[in-house]
Amino acid sequence: MPETRTWQVRWQSAQRSARVAARRAQRSARTAGRTAHRAAFAASDAARQAWRAAPRHTRQTWRLTALSAATGLAVAVVAVAAAGPWDSGQRTAERAAAAGVPDTGGEHHDDGRAPRPVPSAPPVLAALSGPAHGAAGPGTAPAPTGAGLADALAPLLADPALGPLRTASVLDIAAGRQVFGAEQDEAATPASTVKLATAVAALSKLGADHRIDTSVVMGGKDRIVLVGGGDPTLTARAPVPGAGEQPAGLRALADDTARVLKRRGITKVGLGYDTSAYTGPVEHPIGPNENLAPVTALMTDEARLDGSDHGPAPRATDPAGDAAGVFAGLLRQRGITVDGDSGEATAPQRPDRIATVHSLPLSALVERMLTNSDNDIAEALARQTARASGQPASFDGAATAVRDALAAQHLPLAGAVFEDGSGLDRGDKVSANLLSHLLLAAAAPDKPDLRPVVTGLPVAAFTGTLSGRYVGDTAGAGAVRAKTGTLTGVNTLAGTVVDADGRLLAFAFMTTGTTDAQAAQKALDRMASTVANCGCR
Repeated sequence: MPETRTWQVRWQSAQRSARVAARRAQRSARTAGRTAHRAAFAASDAARQAWRAAPRHTRQTWRLTALSAATGLAVAVVAVAAAGPWDSGQRTAERAAAAGVPDTGGEHHDDGRAPRPVPSAPPVLAALSGPAHGAAGPGTAPAPTGAGLADALAPLLADPALGPLRTASVLDIAAGRQVFGAEQDEAATPASTVKLATAVAALSKLGADHRIDTSVVMGGKDRIVLVGGGDPTLTARAPVPGAGEQPAGLRALADDTARVLKRRGITKVGLGYDTSAYTGPVEHPIGPNENLAPVTALMTDEARLDGSDHGPAPRATDPAGDAAGVFAGLLRQRGITVDGDSGEATAPQRPDRIATVHSLPLSALVERMLTNSDNDIAEALARQTARASGQPASFDGAATAVRDALAAQHLPLAGAVFEDGSGLDRGDKVSANLLSHLLLAAAAPDKPDLRPVVTGLPVAAFTGTLSGRYVGDTAGAGAVRAKTGTLTGVNTLAGTVVDADGRLLAFAFMTTGTTDAQAAQKALDRMASTVANCGCR
């Protein structure tokens, strides 16, 4: 087969883009009028029937609501006008902002600033939940062909920035089938994309609404025990006003504990702490590291010593002891004397629980883990999966539990090895086929508990570990949603994208043996952007 030259690839891409634009315009012109007419008629008829059937006081309420809505609409029109012109559902100012993001990409290059606003990109599950980009309906957008995707992706897989091992898998989510693959069954080091496996395992075993408890129980006469349940997001910081539901707070736990003790006439106690929810070594095999605290069932703020809430940070060496010390100080501030220093203890088998705080739901923990590539949450969720499976809550027990949970979902596990939940261990091995099928499972309409895996993916150029990538990339910025993975010599990217025809696709690109991390990241990003910009038929 003759070599495909750069100008040929660009010419083919331009032809595809022109065909896509023509198809969109035709579909929009044909359907816009019919859809608007039907919707207006149905809404008008329904409104008339509802008005006739409503009692008098309800009609008065509706009149007031209509007046308020009209006022709000007027304000909204002014706000939209001030925000700038719109183009295909996206403010042109946002598009310009996406193109102007500074090049600092990568999950190990977080600058600590707040995430940028997410643009009006195609919905995460557009091809399943409704039309996108003028598509006729759920799953009815034209599907890409294997030959079309091969023409677009094969030249990019030959990029010299990639390492010797290069694997890829692209799935059509509506059809549930692979449309492109390159060594897709070859197991490779996933780095942080293994968090997708951790997330699916935890959600499938525990459910999206599961919460992790931190409790205080009576440990004998005038003695209490702080019992860690494994919530790494337990915080000793003051709540943020107006921030909605927040992580479990050690301050709230101290409030409740002091209140109950005083009600019982107790103002002086001894304090112990129980971390027996987890077993085995607390230190990750990579040793002390700013990317992960010692893995223990009791800690506050991920044992961070610099006040940060994500990214690398110096960590405490004894998170449980430090958390107990902070708790003792909080009790003293609330009028409870803590006698002596706190020490390790074991809670009674049938404890008298006097106070409990609950973590955010597992769905929120999974989203935070994936958006920020949070290693502490990943290791915690792997151990929570082990506990729910009857396995030891250790590195080894978590590895067994994660694999078993994925096997129960009938996922392709050939060659898969799980040494940890975070991907920091180079012994982890998964295939591109497994990564793409994890995303396929998460997008399945009959598996709503897995949906946080999709909604938690970083958005290219705007959130999480993709906030500094896709610079000047109008096809990928705001459209690609993907979990990143980076270790020395390892670069991976796995996520979802809606292609130019409105078809939702899952992809996984992996490479090992890279020598320039930034160049390798950009090569993977180009592949994802190409899928987003492709009609590929």
